[in-house]
Amino acid sequence: MERNEVQEQYKWKIQDVFESDEKWEAAFAALEQREDLTKFRGKLGTAEGLLAYFKAEEEITVKALRVYLYAFMKHDEDVRQTKYNSYVSRVMSFLTKLDAETSFAVPELTALPDEVLEGYIKDPKLKDYDYVLRRLKARKKHILSDKEEKILAQTGEAMSAAGDVFTMLNNAEIDLPEIEYEGEKVKLSHGLFSLIMSGKDREKRKEAYHLYYGAYRKIINTLATTYYANVKTDIFYKTVRGYDSCLQMALFEEDVDRSVYDNLIKAVNEHTPLMHKYIELRKKVFGYDKLYMYDIHPALVEDAELKLTYEEAYELVLKGLSPLGEEYIGLLKKGRDERWIDVCETEGKRSGAYSIGIFGNHPFVLLNYQQTTHDVFTIAHEMGHSLHSYFSNKNQPFVKADYKIFVAEVASTVNEVLLLKYLLKTTEDKKLRKYLLNYFMDMIRTTLFRQTQFAEFEEKAHAMAERGEPLNKDNLSALYQKLNETYYGNAIVHDEDIAIEWARIPHFYRNFYVYKYATGITAAICIANKIMKEGKTAVDNYFKFLSGGCSTDPVSLLKIAGADLTKEETFLAAMDEFENALNEFEKIS
Repeated sequence: MERNEVQEQYKWKIQDVFESDEKWEAAFAALEQREDLTKFRGKLGTAEGLLAYFKAEEEITVKALRVYLYAFMKHDEDVRQTKYNSYVSRVMSFLTKLDAETSFAVPELTALPDEVLEGYIKDPKLKDYDYVLRRLKARKKHILSDKEEKILAQTGEAMSAAGDVFTMLNNAEIDLPEIEYEGEKVKLSHGLFSLIMSGKDREKRKEAYHLYYGAYRKIINTLATTYYANVKTDIFYKTVRGYDSCLQMALFEEDVDRSVYDNLIKAVNEHTPLMHKYIELRKKVFGYDKLYMYDIHPALVEDAELKLTYEEAYELVLKGLSPLGEEYIGLLKKGRDERWIDVCETEGKRSGAYSIGIFGNHPFVLLNYQQTTHDVFTIAHEMGHSLHSYFSNKNQPFVKADYKIFVAEVASTVNEVLLLKYLLKTTEDKKLRKYLLNYFMDMIRTTLFRQTQFAEFEEKAHAMAERGEPLNKDNLSALYQKLNETYYGNAIVHDEDIAIEWARIPHFYRNFYVYKYATGITAAICIANKIMKEGKTAVDNYFKFLSGGCSTDPVSLLKIAGADLTKEETFLAAMDEFENALNEFEKIS
């Protein structure tokens, strides 16, 4: 389907950002002609001078983000359109120049004595910036000279090239073949692949699986080189900034204690036998002599999937999230009715789903909706992101509104868990109940176990490169294959195609992002259970978290909502949920 065939009600209203390309061009031109921020160089030694700089930078950044948002969204509507590829490139070039222009500020501030910085942190005039200044003080040893920081800022655009190349390969230039589907020859797409993998036709799953990975295998050397370039970028930055490892750099930048990451890895590794038991259950239920990786997606219970239209799915989401209160539900309706959401899969459209929100504008959601249970939950998930952005932007000043990536998956997953708990509570049908328990197990498998597997791959790949070992298709695939065997056990065949799954994961181009999905679902299960058990008190605490932005470190914000990731028992509670669902599934006849 081409985009011009989609009804307006299913397209996001991009005019809420800019009414036209001409308006965008005018805004971009005004940005390029704005006053140079280097005029503040040497003037950050007083609270007044620093405040004036912060305000001027904020004004420009808000406008730049709006220009970026429009270019990004137009690009993702159809990545084949070179005009909007150019828009994105122009904005990224501007942002790189802006980074270089403001690169003097951090070295100038970190060169100040600690007592001066402490004075700034306590100064009422700079209250909005207290957390930023505290983090700046902590980063002092990793900050370089003014000249060196300017050089680093100017490398930004070039250093992001690996991710840009992957995006183009994965969305526009990969040669996905045709496949016969529902009586017609159609081109295999990312969305159709997911649909087939969830389907009942095992031979069709097998065919699509090998065709899909066959397309990646044709460009596997390019993808390995691209990923290695991305890892080398991370190593470059960790080296010049004086971190011990890329992981340490990522955790420090997010203000997350290492114990949180270690708790996750430990808990998951200790509970891989639960995953093995689940895989054995799949093999038993299906009655297969051999279970393959293309057999892990279909529901264990047939003909119970929620095959809903987009409208029906959205209404179900509204019911499932009703424990969050009238204001939250009202905003969900507003987002649907005022076209925050781009619904349909079309030719050239970016695959997958995401939410994007900037200060001063309502958030937007990109979907590629299919009539599957997964995509019903995707609505709840992405709107969770959006309303997290909405509340943070509403309740925090600009400098504190953009919450840390570490907590970015929490609100989205709380919504998923609440929706699932609602469905389990309201159904008396045994078949549907088993289906939902299976869905919950798969949610935990894919978001907690699988993302931790990804995290281990990313950590080990970075460690290999940091030791001077070049990354190539062979050692990357061998590493991934070994981890797959550890996580899924002996009840499944670990074929040569699954060994290259690493090559198609977009999030590997965002340094140590994936583990946050796993900590996110862990925190979300804890929070959702509190909301279900405690009602208004838990909801009020949760809204404090949603409204917290980055007013303090993300682990402390989660503690306010009732999820303490510095304690192992928080992770064990999530494992208990998986085990309980598994045991109940086996007991239902």
